[in-house]
Amino acid sequence: MRCNRFASGAFLYFCCFLPSHAADFDALRNKMVEEVLATSGSSPPGPEVMAAMGKVERHRFVPALLAPVAYRNHPLPIGHGQTISQPLIVARMTDLLKIKESDKVLEIGTGSGYQAAVLGEIAKAVYSIEIIEPLGKLAEERLKSLGYGNVKTKVGDGYYGWPEAAPFDAIMVTAAASHVPPPLLKQLKPGGRMVIPLGASFMTQYLMLVEKRQDGLITTRQIVPVSFVPLTGGH
Repeated sequence: MRCNRFASGAFLYFCCFLPSHAADFDALRNKMVEEVLATSGSSPPGPEVMAAMGKVERHRFVPALLAPVAYRNHPLPIGHGQTISQPLIVARMTDLLKIKESDKVLEIGTGSGYQAAVLGEIAKAVYSIEIIEPLGKLAEERLKSLGYGNVKTKVGDGYYGWPEAAPFDAIMVTAAASHVPPPLLKQLKPGGRMVIPLGASFMTQYLMLVEKRQDGLITTRQIVPVSFVPLTGGH
């Protein structure tokens, strides 16, 4: 352990007893997994999801100065007005998709790449789109350096999905929209699932589970209140 300090704007933070070795981060990650399970209520995420959460090194997906607090159960800023989601929300959204090892998953909003890495630990292939170019390029480099060869990324407007790679077994949207984008519904396989936050900024948003039945009928279910940055783009 070590003592460190850093500045952010006009504020100075003093962080004592911060992790400095891999074993320290491993212990914090294990504690995070335990906390996620303890706060999940009556429907805890499945073992595959929690195994992925316990494996992905979240401290590598946040700015270096925030690495010491990477395993706390709350969102963190990653620059450009964006955040990395709370671990509990990451686990819940991943679990709702019911991903199988053979699945191909689309993610809208790569951010730092953390959620894509969690998905990549479970699914066969992950396609992730980020509209903010610096974030998208950094996430691509980070995911490659960490060995996530099954995760493909690109910079673009996620509202329109990734038609050349469709259809997808599951789709995750990590930014709040006013409605479910029709192109994403079209790219979702019959029998597939989508999780998406719906609602305006600074107003109540809800995490929604969208399912496409085998006959093409769409059903939706409201899960929990959430707070996400807005989905942006030309739409």
